Amino acid sequence: MRLAIIGTGYVGLVSGTCLAEMGNDVICVDNHPGKLAKLRDREIPIYEPGLEVLFHRNIQAGRLSFTDDLEAAVLASEIIFLCLPTPMGEDGSADLRHVLAVAADIGAILARHPDHGFRIVVNKSTVPVGTAGRVRAVLAEAGAERVDVVSNPEFLKEGYAVEDFMKPDRVVIGTDHPESREIMERLYQPFVRQGNPMLFMDPASAEVTKYAANAYLATRITYMNELANFCEAAGADVDQVRRGMGTDQRIGKRFLFPGIGYGGSCFPKDVHALLRTAADAGTPLSVLGKVDEANQRQKRVLVEKIVGHFGEDLGGRRFAVWGLAFKPNTDDMREAPSLSVIAALRAAGATVRAFDPAAMDAAREILGDQIEYATSDYDALDGADALCILTEWNEFRNPEFARIRKALKAPVIFDGRNIYAPEDMAELGFTYYSIGRAAVRGG
Repeated sequence: MRLAIIGTGYVGLVSGTCLAEMGNDVICVDNHPGKLAKLRDREIPIYEPGLEVLFHRNIQAGRLSFTDDLEAAVLASEIIFLCLPTPMGEDGSADLRHVLAVAADIGAILARHPDHGFRIVVNKSTVPVGTAGRVRAVLAEAGAERVDVVSNPEFLKEGYAVEDFMKPDRVVIGTDHPESREIMERLYQPFVRQGNPMLFMDPASAEVTKYAANAYLATRITYMNELANFCEAAGADVDQVRRGMGTDQRIGKRFLFPGIGYGGSCFPKDVHALLRTAADAGTPLSVLGKVDEANQRQKRVLVEKIVGHFGEDLGGRRFAVWGLAFKPNTDDMREAPSLSVIAALRAAGATVRAFDPAAMDAAREILGDQIEYATSDYDALDGADALCILTEWNEFRNPEFARIRKALKAPVIFDGRNIYAPEDMAELGFTYYSIGRAAVRGG
């Protein structure tokens, strides 16, 4: 099929590349000159494992191209995917200006070329319920005919997005139009050959499904974080509790690991957007409101442990930080808990030297000269009063502990991701704080 991807951010670039991998001709459109120049020079502007090979292969094969010519892309394509940013507004709602503006442009293009064939405009962006109807109205107002609007939300986990797209748990397609259903089914059939479902529903239900899934996962994470705090106060071990819970088939094992709060581009924004949409509908989601409050509190938990150990005045103290991205296998620092931890440390007078395997450039853009940037994980340690682990990258899981002890002023670790066993740390002589487990003090 001939496809246009409007927007080459995280969702757009992954979606376009994976769709090209299945033999489709994909034109990606972006109006950002710098990003477009990089893409045309075969440079990937995001960090996503597995994307690079597919990206280069499909450019080489002529199935994946990049342009700033929206009109040419629209007229050349049967399906037009909107993969545009929907940032959080001041009231928590999703900002649809980009989506509606591009829809108006597409409508005007199709109106100027009335001999075009049937077109499908797909909302791939995360949008609130009712957006498909709003896009349809914008297209009609511009004079476009023979065009349908489909809701097709993405369910991509950063760090695993290529795998999620190529082998999805499910494909959700919201449409009431028989021809759109047939075309979308044909497009996605190669991705569900192993039998995972392709779920057809009305557009409003598809839009809610995306928000409902992310908000539920955020709730599950937050519950475990608060439970971890309780376990620690009650003398229990959250890891043992987690294993006991996870063996219950009604609960399952995933998203039960406590930490220092969720972040990223999806969960915080989607929780706020669903809260706003539900309030506007007169059906407030009170549980979800508490989730957001608890997540903000959780980002302070590790700093509270640091202050409990060193005292409130951290002036003259130096902290090594391992991990800046909101999760491993990505360079995304949007709403990352590391930002809250670093801000609190600096506010108490401390200095920070940090390392992340992928997010150093992103950190420099956000933090500037507020922190020092290490060239490696061990380079961050020299002369630090303690090590703070804020992202659970695999390369941090089995380090040279003797080297860590030698580099630090004292063998103290604050682990916000529970990547080490407390009994092992005690045996190695570390004072070790984690989440939902008793602190241990080595000799």
